[in-house]
Amino acid sequence: MDKILRIDMGADGGPKATVSPVGDYAGLGGRAMTTAVVSREVPPLCHPLGEENKLVIAPGLLSGTIASMSGRISVGCKSPLTGGIKEANSGGQAAQVIARLGYAAIILEGNPKTDDIYKILINKDGAAITIDNSLRMLTNYDLIPRITAEFGDNVACMSIGTAGEMKMNVASIACTDMELHPSRHAGRGGVGAVMGSKGVKVIVLDDTGMPMREAKDPEGFKDANKRFTAGLLKHPVTGQALPAYGTNVLANIINEAGAYPTRNFKEGRFEGTAKISGETEAEIEVKRGGLATHGCHEGCVIRCSGIYHDKDGHYLTKQPEYETVWAHGANCGIDDLDAIAMLDFLDDTYGIDTIEMGATIGVAMEAGLATFGDAEAAINLVKEVGKGSHLGRILGGGAAVTGKVYGVERVPVVKGQAMPAYDPRAVQGIGVTYATSTMGADHTAGYAIATNILKVGGYVDPLKTEGQIELSRNLQIATAAVDSTGMCLFIAFAILDQPDTFQALLDLLNAFYGLSLTGDGVVELGKKVLSMERDFNARAGFTALHDRLPRYFSTEPVAPHNVTFTVKDEDLDKVFNW
Repeated sequence: MDKILRIDMGADGGPKATVSPVGDYAGLGGRAMTTAVVSREVPPLCHPLGEENKLVIAPGLLSGTIASMSGRISVGCKSPLTGGIKEANSGGQAAQVIARLGYAAIILEGNPKTDDIYKILINKDGAAITIDNSLRMLTNYDLIPRITAEFGDNVACMSIGTAGEMKMNVASIACTDMELHPSRHAGRGGVGAVMGSKGVKVIVLDDTGMPMREAKDPEGFKDANKRFTAGLLKHPVTGQALPAYGTNVLANIINEAGAYPTRNFKEGRFEGTAKISGETEAEIEVKRGGLATHGCHEGCVIRCSGIYHDKDGHYLTKQPEYETVWAHGANCGIDDLDAIAMLDFLDDTYGIDTIEMGATIGVAMEAGLATFGDAEAAINLVKEVGKGSHLGRILGGGAAVTGKVYGVERVPVVKGQAMPAYDPRAVQGIGVTYATSTMGADHTAGYAIATNILKVGGYVDPLKTEGQIELSRNLQIATAAVDSTGMCLFIAFAILDQPDTFQALLDLLNAFYGLSLTGDGVVELGKKVLSMERDFNARAGFTALHDRLPRYFSTEPVAPHNVTFTVKDEDLDKVFNW
């Protein structure tokens, strides 16, 4: 990965592609790459949908290799949803293919001078940019068969659905999985809207004729990968729980902890959780001929995904993940897995972030647009977004916009982005992450659930304030580094608990690049990434006052523990003091 592909969609005479050396961005991958490019090249005060914004697509440092779990892709830009810097992360096949094509990043620049729709083919011969208005307003699931009919099955695709073309805040970018389903999404922050503003409907990636990336120390790399994989498989979370029941194994656990946000964060437990749990989901999948365990990208050994079939045994969607099941389930008072799977499919085909959409429907239900528990109404609301009706445009603005339009006081957002599936009052550590993350409310930015609830990497009492600042700070630093490697974030469970597995990860990086990286080096990388992101947000107008939860989390107790969020503002301001 020694080059960067830049595609200027607004060039005179039509879009133009140029290839340049990595240059000043050498040694960066994934989130570190997207953050570095956005913070250096994008004016912080630009309009997110304007020509000055850039969409940066970057595989991780280990993508395109034999390393287990190395196929995550980072997508970065200035977010239309938050107005700050954004990195959205996805599985699927894109990262491995881009890396094997030799690109450290693909950067979409400028906006087209016409309203034409473009498709981009990137292969060993370079990039071909073509107008194809026949693709206009196709959903992702309708689009991909058109693409494979033209380019064959040995491709990976990154595409937007109708929400992205309409430049909605909730719009995601779909990445195809190993079966060429557009089911893996860079979901958060409206990255799909930015791709839509560039006029790009789909990027087709073909690495035919390109070899696997080779390490500088091949034998050392293979040995490190063997040890790293063994560590993942022996950990109870990554080797047992996630492969058996997927990410939704958390539903019963978080519900029992009283941290499962129910009916727009009114309660911490949902009476219908058993009906939508990971255990129930896996049982349904196997019974109908689907899969209860499945990798989201080449090289995945945790296999925490699956395939969900409808009642007639036909493919409907990938296994709805924990956050998706919660967002469209407990958060909306819905306990019907088939309805939730349909909502997941609709989100994926329209190109919508499932977390933002579920939170938005919860706010809409509180506003009286539908009744909590009405699955049919929820499905119809998502369809409104997909077709871009007046109501759909409002909902497509996200939870914060919907709350403002309909006069809802209780809207669970930070920096304009909806909170995921953990109530910050019952898990104070995740509340710190929600409040202070550069990305807006984001559980993956510093997954305190690991230590607060699962007791991975130690234990910090979720209901107390003590230790939460340090926990979130350390996890945010570690996450920024992991996101830069191309590794799935779930490796954190094993590397937090098993020093030898963490060492194996370091050995992977060192053997591949000929480095002598230590744990301290990983920490410094994480700090560097976060510092660039904080600097961009500050120049975009963010202050310490944006690092706060909505007021009602500090004033309204949540059952069953009847607790509020009690971490002090002055302590939140210390998260990035290192």
